[in-house]
Amino acid sequence: MIDLYTWITPNGRKISIMLEEVGLPYEVHPIDLQKGEQFAPDFLAISPNNRIPAIIDREGPGGKPYSLFESGAILMYISEKVGKLVPTEMHKRYEVIQWLMFQMGGVGPMFGQAHHFIHSTSEKVPYGIERYSKETRRLYAVMNKRLEGSEYLASEYSIADIATYPWVARYVRHQVKLEEFPNVKRWFDTISARPAVQQGMAVPKD
Repeated sequence: MIDLYTWITPNGRKISIMLEEVGLPYEVHPIDLQKGEQFAPDFLAISPNNRIPAIIDREGPGGKPYSLFESGAILMYISEKVGKLVPTEMHKRYEVIQWLMFQMGGVGPMFGQAHHFIHSTSEKVPYGIERYSKETRRLYAVMNKRLEGSEYLASEYSIADIATYPWVARYVRHQVKLEEFPNVKRWFDTISARPAVQQGMAVPKD
């Protein structure tokens, strides 16, 4: 059993999608970011950077409880635990890892900044809106080029797709039309049709 500490954000939903895909049982513990629950001492003991998601694997290494924070690390841990969604061959494994890092270092932070400057600031900052909107579109173009010759970001469906999908699912919020990036749209529609993705995107309940 996995205890999942999460909220209604792309980073949180990466992990619920992953757990649904691999079929691990899990218990959801919503951490309401708007109420500041991420600063509670009990949560900080699991996630010292006061960010969701975090997990406790009740049957971790050696059969003992094991806690972990940072979504990319959690995805890699679950994948290794169950032997799914990352290939074992070295070159294919690092193909997945490079696109996972692309999401962690690019898609997540830059899309998040676009969300912030477009929607979240009381005072509009044209420089911030322009800068992060341009970078968001550039990253879409990178994905679109990659997906021109590949069904998925790596050579097969993997944690790289799981990490990236919930951020692309907010394309309306960062004012992108998927039709402008047809390969991304095809990829997005394919993943959207997966039952595990649909279930994971509904965790926690809005």
